[in-house]
Amino acid sequence: MSKNLVIVESPAKAKTINKYLGADYKVMASIGHIKDLPSKELGVDVDNDFEPTYVVIPDTKKRNNKKTVSELKKAAKVSEAVYLAADPDREGEAICQHLAEELVPKNSKKAVYRVMFNEITKKAVEEAFKSPKEVDHNLVDAQQARRVLDRLVGYKVSPILWKTIGGRLSAGRVQTVAVRLVVEREREIEAFKRTEYWSIVANLAAALPPQFDSKLRKIEDKTVKLGAFDKDLKKSEVHIKSEDEAKAIVEEAGKESFTVDEVVRKERKRNPTPPFITSKLQQDAARRYGFSVKKTMTVAQRLYEGKEIGSEGAVGLITYMRTDSTRVSDDALAGARSFVDKEYGPGYLPEKPRHFKSKKDAQDAHEAIRPTDVSFTPDSIKKYLAPDELKLYTLIWQRFVASQMSPALFDQTTIDIKAGRFTFRSTGSILKFDGFLRVYEEARGATDKRDDDDDQGRTLPDVKEGDQLKLEGINSNQHFTEPPPRYSEATLVKVLEELGIGRPSTYASIMTTIQTREYVEKIEGRFHPTALGMTVNDLLVESFDDLFNTDYTARMEDRLDEIEDGKLNWREAIKGFYERFTVDLQKAEENIKGKKRQAIPTDEVCEKCGSGMVIKFGRYGQFLACENYPECKNTREVASKRDKAEGDGDSESEPEVEPCELCGKEMSLKRGRFGAFYGCTGYPECKNIRKIAKGDEKPAPPPVELDETCPKDGANLVRRTGRFGEFVACSNYPECKYVKQEKIGMACTREECKGDIVVKKSRRGKVFYGCSEYPDCDVVFWNKPIQEECPDCGAHFVLEKTTKRDGTVRYCQNEECDYKIAVEDQPETSEKEIEATSPAG
Repeated sequence: MSKNLVIVESPAKAKTINKYLGADYKVMASIGHIKDLPSKELGVDVDNDFEPTYVVIPDTKKRNNKKTVSELKKAAKVSEAVYLAADPDREGEAICQHLAEELVPKNSKKAVYRVMFNEITKKAVEEAFKSPKEVDHNLVDAQQARRVLDRLVGYKVSPILWKTIGGRLSAGRVQTVAVRLVVEREREIEAFKRTEYWSIVANLAAALPPQFDSKLRKIEDKTVKLGAFDKDLKKSEVHIKSEDEAKAIVEEAGKESFTVDEVVRKERKRNPTPPFITSKLQQDAARRYGFSVKKTMTVAQRLYEGKEIGSEGAVGLITYMRTDSTRVSDDALAGARSFVDKEYGPGYLPEKPRHFKSKKDAQDAHEAIRPTDVSFTPDSIKKYLAPDELKLYTLIWQRFVASQMSPALFDQTTIDIKAGRFTFRSTGSILKFDGFLRVYEEARGATDKRDDDDDQGRTLPDVKEGDQLKLEGINSNQHFTEPPPRYSEATLVKVLEELGIGRPSTYASIMTTIQTREYVEKIEGRFHPTALGMTVNDLLVESFDDLFNTDYTARMEDRLDEIEDGKLNWREAIKGFYERFTVDLQKAEENIKGKKRQAIPTDEVCEKCGSGMVIKFGRYGQFLACENYPECKNTREVASKRDKAEGDGDSESEPEVEPCELCGKEMSLKRGRFGAFYGCTGYPECKNIRKIAKGDEKPAPPPVELDETCPKDGANLVRRTGRFGEFVACSNYPECKYVKQEKIGMACTREECKGDIVVKKSRRGKVFYGCSEYPDCDVVFWNKPIQEECPDCGAHFVLEKTTKRDGTVRYCQNEECDYKIAVEDQPETSEKEIEATSPAG
């Protein structure tokens, strides 16, 4: 038996670490956090110094947390020591603290250690276990302060949204600020007024080729400013704002002699960028591959926790991916420099290692994101990685190696040309030595333009001061100023980082949350606020402007950093926030007294009465309702901006919806517990509904009326398609919830039960057999019961199953009986014949 228990967050990480530790260690996974604030109450005692109450996270369909905790407790009980090895950040430290509280009693003498590593490699893991530490309570306090802050905001502010707008809307401390940025950018765009401006370009020839273009730079001593508003012009600048002005300049300049006034030649260096921090990796992956922030972090997590690399086994390929530090260890620097020298030659290796300065509030305990071993080149391990993993690993590997290479060198030439009172300028830049560009060049978005972009690779003729140039042509070009671009995930993360909002561990959750709550939607990769998002933003800004603004949110992030550094007590930080928060909360409560719930107006028209449609909120989210309610009760699904854009672009792209097959009226898009569906507009007289296909899924066929009648109310039975397949049910659903069940010709095996064994399907689509009287009778079998007595023990029935290896066999359900026999040519139950057992499947 292992003497020591090691606990990490994930099975993948456990597998990688396990191979570096000997038989004395047992590595298990907690599957993330095991404790949190209770989900159905505040969980923070504001009158008792904000004391939080943590509970073991309840089980969900996807996770059996109580079982995990129970297994960890059993393993801890028989171990001599417990090593907590969660990720090296605030969340990881909180996980370790909660594990220690749950697994080891306070009065226990069992040793509990904290081990941390920035990379999952043999050397890093062994060094961590040589010098284990204790849980860092400053980090735990910082995480706890953030969690309490978020809970206070969510629990206190969200009810205000419910009362004023409806539904189960929620507010988040940081996410609300992110939505505010998106909304304010949208309003900038709506208010933007295009301004006309003109540029002048002369095409010139010298004694030697090539011909070249030259842009008007100055008129007398004033610099020509392109794309500027008059109000933004300095005294030393001029703006060509009309076609008449441009034509006059072209006509005047065309009559002048063009003479070389000045020639400047110089060598220009471009230095490599630092290795990735979290935000820069997210931005580069978005620009280069279109990865969402969440996808980038998910793929990076897999690379960090370990991949199977042939005979090497599970290998952690990159360092910890949540970091804002550009620091690199000496060993890693030495490895990169040795690789560059060997693979590219000494000309590509700078004299000294490059060290990059991190931003002032960076957590330098972590390193930058880099490969754990540069010898694992992308080509050498590509067969072991999924396509997205290879893309991201290549990006990380290239940027790190390039960061330790020589700068790229360019020969840059600038020529100023006089033509009367006008000065034209041409610039050209030729790559002289590729340096780090041989390995990596940073991707840039459409709005990220460098000053030298137009000059890159452009060759100019050899000229000197005083040379006369021939004017081959001169043109004016019309332009218009552009509104600021909408945020993409990459640019919104960039702005949040620049403002000091959020941290490497929170960017992905911010992007996900604002979309999940339907406050913004992504159209062609750019964020657009929804009508709901704008309404919620305006309401919160009106009442909580001093809390939900960028400056205050950034200051709170700084407070959390101070708590982490041990400079500030977390309760004092929460107290300062709460005093301010309660004043705004009271003001907001007063403002909404007596106000009716807000309905959000739209430009949609009710197809029943011609009135306007407004957005309202119900149990299942937002929907369109006639503003003439209750006289008109028409409702339908809210179409997103994306749907409208696609529909406007191609009228044929909107699928025609067949009329109701039961009454002939139109079908309308609606939303219920399980998402969108089509419902008959003749409701409540006709209650027909139709499932909507998702993705490449084939549309659900309309219900088919059968010649059978319902035994409960005499209405016709119909064949429908539910979430888990076809089923036969009463056409008068939901008044009558009769569902025809497929019997197998066998009574329930429980003597006192009068039910029958019927075929059923689980939520995953797996066939099983259960009693028709469920839930009063819970008899259930995963394999088919057969009304046949067991010849060995006399049991009243046997079970039948089919496997690829054994074929079809029948066996006794009595665990103490070994009866088992093969069945020749036994027909299998066709899944197509199996009917689901409820209207929802």
